[in-house]
Amino acid sequence: MKTSDLRRKTPAELRDELLGLRREQFNLRMAAASGQPARPDQIGKVRRNIARVKTVLNELGRAARAGSSD
Repeated sequence: MKTSDLRRKTPAELRDELLGLRREQFNLRMAAASGQPARPDQIGKVRRNIARVKTVLNELGRAARAGSSD
């Protein structure tokens, strides 16, 4: 997932993406806790993707607040 792709999405689409990533993170954690061999590399990738989505959402929110004060 690239940040440039995320910046093209609307805030609603980004929130949906974030929800899906958090569900995936939960499923990976549950798989690891139950002893199933989860894909350990996926856990880190999902965490970074969540951070990317949250960063873009914060940038959009900050830009909207800055634009409304003009």
